[in-house]
Amino acid sequence: MATSTVENYLKQLYLEQGAADGGRVPMGRLAKAMDVVPGTATSMVKALSDSGLVEYEPRGGVRLTSRGEQLALHVLRRHRLLELFLVNVLGLDWSVVHEEADNLEHAISDRVLERIDAYLDHPTTDPHGDPIPTSKGHVHEAERLSLADCPVCVPQRIARVVNQEPDFLQFIERQGLKPGATVTVEKREPAAETVKIRQPRREAVSIGLGAAAKILVESAART
Repeated sequence: MATSTVENYLKQLYLEQGAADGGRVPMGRLAKAMDVVPGTATSMVKALSDSGLVEYEPRGGVRLTSRGEQLALHVLRRHRLLELFLVNVLGLDWSVVHEEADNLEHAISDRVLERIDAYLDHPTTDPHGDPIPTSKGHVHEAERLSLADCPVCVPQRIARVVNQEPDFLQFIERQGLKPGATVTVEKREPAAETVKIRQPRREAVSIGLGAAAKILVESAART
């Protein structure tokens, strides 16, 4: 059975690989994501390589093997189902469940997890819009634009928020920009690095381009 540290590294590597378009993740980037010194990350990666969970090149970086990816997806499934359970059943705020799920994902059994999945009617996304891997280790990562680059004056539905920091999520909620909300980008001001957004029955708001880039959308015509 993998330790919680191993599971954390595999999960983070999966997420970092996604940001790197499936390529190798530089060791410095992994160390920063895990909040450890590079030497600590390198030692762990070498151990994961010896176990056949990653492919490691000292100057080229690291990526998951197929076995490592399946284990990472299993951890992500636990994490994201737990987040949804904590929000929908226990009523926790969506801005705090990421850390709670981080702690619980290593302790929950597969039996309890599948009961949670059934109780929630086999959901496909967590409260932030992140896709939930299936029990067989499949996950659908839809390609989406963000509020920073989607078409202007075309209604969009917010599908996913990729930043899990509590302060950011609380800001998003105050602006009415949670997944499921319908919005229209009225204007972008590159010089000011802002995006003006309008929603039904709400006043228009302006947010920074950096924040807008973390809010993924899909055409409202598809829903």
